[in-house]
Amino acid sequence: MVDNHLIIKPPKGWFQIDIKELWMYRELAYFFAWKEIKVRYKQTAIGALWAVFQPVIATIIFTIFFGKFAKMPSEGIPYPLFVYTGLIFWNYFSFGLTHSSESMIGNANIIQKIYFPRLIIPISSSLVGLIDFAVSCVLLVVLLFYYNYMSGFTNFLIVPVLLVLTFFASVGLGSFLGAVNVKYRDVRYVAPFFIQMLIFLTPVIYPVSMIDAKYKWLLGLNPMSGIIEAARFFILGSNRLDLEILFISFIMSLCFFVFGIIYFRKTERFFADII
Repeated sequence: MVDNHLIIKPPKGWFQIDIKELWMYRELAYFFAWKEIKVRYKQTAIGALWAVFQPVIATIIFTIFFGKFAKMPSEGIPYPLFVYTGLIFWNYFSFGLTHSSESMIGNANIIQKIYFPRLIIPISSSLVGLIDFAVSCVLLVVLLFYYNYMSGFTNFLIVPVLLVLTFFASVGLGSFLGAVNVKYRDVRYVAPFFIQMLIFLTPVIYPVSMIDAKYKWLLGLNPMSGIIEAARFFILGSNRLDLEILFISFIMSLCFFVFGIIYFRKTERFFADII
């Protein structure tokens, strides 16, 4: 007789990700991701084109008010291209953070009924944002050709590395907020406001060179600062790459990921009881 009993043990140690168990439940991760994609674009007239529409409208508004009226510098790069490159990375981060923080409440019914590694939920929520990012990149290629900044696929060799760092930051923070949201629903009001304000503390509409040198380390505490700075340097060939900000942002991305996973794993055993 085949023994089909599943033994569930509490996590040991401060930081533990059971990669084998996550891989065993990979089909469930696909289900969560596909469900979120269907809900996201269901009964919409232009479907996935919303992924382009939003950053395009934001780029137009920023170009008019910050590029034309406020004369914001862009390190010699055409301002629409400068802003759009930062926006597509920022949008992936904000999408992953927003949806990860709400994902546990959104899947409360299945959490209360069956066992599976709960970490799958915030991870799959963040992975869905890659579709929007990929669609947005198509327009970025068009803009690179239009402004004569395209030098072949070498423009995009750095993108996978930057996406991994963005994924770490969004899943780490999203897992932490998602776990807190299970007990304190205030998160659903605080998180959107926090993300709206955070974009102005991120060099999306302005270059890092505008910040006084002695305060740049503060900007680096935001993991997206170094990521966007590196994206403009490698994709657009901007004149400078601030290695101090890039290093601090890299460390912060890993710190957010480790801290978020530790908190999530320590609290997940209570999710089914209080959600």
